Order: sequence, then C-alpha cells, then structure tokens
Amino acid sequence: MTMQLLYTFITALVISLILGKIGIPMLRSLHAQQSIREEGPKAHLSKAGTPTMGGIFILLALIVSVLIFSPWNTSTWVLIFLTIGHGLLGFSDDFIKSVKKRNLGLTAKQKLLGQIIMSAIFCYIATEVMTVSTALWIPIVNTTVDLGFFYYVLVFIIIVGTTNAVNLTDGLDGLAAGTSAAAAIAYTVIGMILYPENGAGAGVSFFSIALCGAVLGFLYYNSNPAKVFMGDTGSLALGGAFAGMAILTKTELLLILIGGVFVMEALSVIIQVVSFKTRGVRVFKMSPIHHHFELSGWSEQKVVVRFWLASCLCAVLGLLVFAIR
Repeated sequence: MTMQLLYTFITALVISLILGKIGIPMLRSLHAQQSIREEGPKAHLSKAGTPTMGGIFILLALIVSVLIFSPWNTSTWVLIFLTIGHGLLGFSDDFIKSVKKRNLGLTAKQKLLGQIIMSAIFCYIATEVMTVSTALWIPIVNTTVDLGFFYYVLVFIIIVGTTNAVNLTDGLDGLAAGTSAAAAIAYTVIGMILYPENGAGAGVSFFSIALCGAVLGFLYYNSNPAKVFMGDTGSLALGGAFAGMAILTKTELLLILIGGVFVMEALSVIIQVVSFKTRGVRVFKMSPIHHHFELSGWSEQKVVVRFWLASCLCAVLGLLVFAIR
C-alpha cells in the first residue's frame, strides 16, 4: 500500500506540473484574469491580470491519480463528489467574474444553496450507505457524543466553514496551496492508521496523498511571483476535500487543529467584522490576518513561509492528538 500511495503522489504531482505548463497560456487566451481589490495592500495591484481558475489543474490531477490508484469504493466516490461539486461551484463563480466580466459572480444565496444540496447528499451517503456514526469524537478527553439528527447540521457547518476558511486563506502567492499540502499529509497518515489495508475506507489515504501531490505541482506555478491563481475553483474544492476527509475519518473537531491556519484566517475576519460593527474599532490593520502582517511590514514571502511553518506545526500536533486517542 505504501508504494501505491507513493505512485499516487508522483502521478498527481506530474500531471499537475504538465497541466500548469499547458493550461496557463490557455487561461491567458481566455482572459481569465484575477481582479485585485483596490482596498487591499497596494503591492498587490501588480498582480492584476494574472490568470486565475488554476484550481482546474489541481482537480484534474487529483481525480485522474485517484481513479488510477485508489480502491474503487464508496469513500473514494463520495470524496470525489464533494470535491468536484465545490470545484464546479467555484468555477462557476470564477468564470462569471473573470471571463464574463460580471463582478458579482454567483450570489451568496446561490452558493449556499449549492452547498446545502451537496452537504445533504454527502451526509446521507456517509451515514446511511457507509454507516458512518453520528457520534462526535472529542479529542484529548477521548470521548464521543451521539448527536443524532443534529449531526447533519454539524456536517453542513463543517463543509461551509472549511470551504470558506480555505477560500479566505487564498490571498497570497502560494499560501493556500502550501498550507493545504501540510493538512493533506496529516490526513494521509490518519487514513493509513485507520485503514492500513485497502479496505472500505482506504480511499481517504489515496485521496489525501493525491491532493498533496496536486497542490504541490500547482505550487510550482503559484509561488511568488505567481503565474496563476487557483481561484474559487481551487479553494472551494480544497475546502470540500478536507471537510469530507474529516467527516469520513471521524476527526471533525481535529480538523480545527490540523487546519489551524485556515481557522485563524476565518476567525480574523469574523473578529474584524464583529468588532467594527459593535465598537467601530478594527482589531487588525486588514483582514484576513495575512494582510495584517503584510501591512505591519512583513514581506509577502515572509508571511507565506511563516504560515507554511505554522500549518506544518498544526498538522504534527493534530497527528499527536490523534495518536493518543
């Protein structure tokens, strides 16, 4: 199984590298260009015109390598469904904004409706077909609480929260891709521990290692200065993938630690909005928090590398907590 995982990783990495080489000129020809917020850091204005929707490369590399090497079971297919579903949702938004030149893209209600439908389908398959327990494992204290029907609500919150958190993290060159690679390695290890053989849940290991290879291949083109951005196509798909793996491995709460950087980014936005609306005071110079560090004098590369290290630390701590369960 270890060699198969290695082959899966290499295949996803190579496909992603090839697709980047071929696909970036195609995105340029379609004028699929990133719009830069005028209220953002002024240094980012030079990024205007950079091709976006590069998440397509990640998705294709991920799916092809998974279909070649992963066991064909329900866990594999349901992860593909949730990831591609969110990728298509993000692609629709990117396409409308960057190609059709309509700034609003999909409305918040349209995105939410799509996520509600995908969450319901995913949760039904997980609990009714795969018989995934509705019990919630609480790390450290190592106890479980059966949520019953409310587990469906939790699944929706996890999926929506994770996809939005990864989306918010995708604000600097290579930031979301690098942090996602660290989280993917953590879920590869968790999958290997839970399913050491090619059993019913082994698809998680193959899926996560393929995801790692795909984002690292994309990172070659996305690192500073980025030649392409993943867009919502990539960030929403990555969020869906991590949410799905957390639910199938019953590590829903552990995802908060493994994806600590994603959580920090999302919390910074929530804190900023709540503080400004209730007290008229901004806690950060700008949110998400990576912009705060930029405006505090850190270079973009310094912020990204520090966040990568933080993500690696979160992944290691998450694995340690999982190991002592």
